[in-house]
Amino acid sequence: MIKSSNLDLLRLFGGTAMLTKQVISEIVRPPLYFRLIVEQMYLIGWQSLPLVIVTAGSTGMVMALQFGLGLEKFGGKLYIPKLVSISIVREMGPVFTCLVLAARVGAGMASEIGSMTVTQQIDAIRALGTSPIKKIVIPRMIACVIAIPLLSVMANFIGILGGLMVGANDLGLDPVFYIQKVLNTLWLPDFLSGFMKTPVFAFIIGISACYFGLTVKGGTQGVGNATTKAVVTASIFILVGDYFLTKFYWLFEQWL
Repeated sequence: MIKSSNLDLLRLFGGTAMLTKQVISEIVRPPLYFRLIVEQMYLIGWQSLPLVIVTAGSTGMVMALQFGLGLEKFGGKLYIPKLVSISIVREMGPVFTCLVLAARVGAGMASEIGSMTVTQQIDAIRALGTSPIKKIVIPRMIACVIAIPLLSVMANFIGILGGLMVGANDLGLDPVFYIQKVLNTLWLPDFLSGFMKTPVFAFIIGISACYFGLTVKGGTQGVGNATTKAVVTASIFILVGDYFLTKFYWLFEQWL
């Protein structure tokens, strides 16, 4: 007998694969609801900006402080700008941003769609001859894939700025020297190695939230369970996927 957890995992992979297939097949057929896409971009992007700024700024400040305390014993404070900037741009900025958005955006989308499911609004959309995939899922997926990478770029900038503030105020580093070191350290491949992960992470957040929202069972309690599952699933797949994407990009750089 297959264990229940294994069955749930199979249902998750199969359900998300079928939902992805539906999204791909319907996204190329008109109409495309641009107003809904813009509305979701505002909800996902603009309203998440304060949270991203606080998270990225705090991450950059803590990393600069920890590196400073550790390297000061060996006279290595001059390497702080290099370490902080490369860590944020390649890993911390994109991954932390997407983990935070998996909690905020994923939970919001799953609960909203789940509430529509249990109140039979999804069935009403079908009864009116409109596809819920096109009306509900596709605008959110497109908005995620556009807004989340832009937020990760903002997080990179804010994180480096947070490290600069700590480096100048607490570690005694010259701000001009800090900026010069950052500019000399970062190259286009560094930005791409982090930025290219974010559309994949955005897709994971969107497809997980939509899948669990559309498959809610059990009324309002089911909505809460679906919201929790959406956040946990997206977070796990982001962390696991980060390793494979990092290794793939590293192999690609070696090949070039």
